[in-house]
Amino acid sequence: MTYTDPIWLPCTAMVLVTALVWVKLYADRLTEMRSKRIDPQALSTTRASVGKLENTQAADNFRNLFEVPVLFYVLCIAIAVNDGSTPDLVRAAWLFVGLRALHSLIHVSYNRVVHRFIVYVASTVLLFGMWTVFLLGIMR
Repeated sequence: MTYTDPIWLPCTAMVLVTALVWVKLYADRLTEMRSKRIDPQALSTTRASVGKLENTQAADNFRNLFEVPVLFYVLCIAIAVNDGSTPDLVRAAWLFVGLRALHSLIHVSYNRVVHRFIVYVASTVLLFGMWTVFLLGIMR
């Protein structure tokens, strides 16, 4: 495993996307809590917060970034550990990050479900394709 493997760059970029959504989540949440004078304890559970917070897109997207993207992180590690980086896999990884960043941008801004869904499906199909290429490569 080399730490200079180019697969680490898109992997790190995906972490950055997640961090940016986290910042947006708390900026939105704290602003809304202040403006509505919501006591933090009133939001102690997801169920308790229902009906109290209206702007939940960033929180919803943050949770979403720990679903399919987890498979991306595992793939990046598997590629690095197996010296499996290829220019095509690295390009595909960057494309995945770009699609997930676009998905997050749509989700935390105008939140059009059809647009979000198209980007989500494209990124997920791409990721499954990357896994297939990786597995075929290590089976040789």
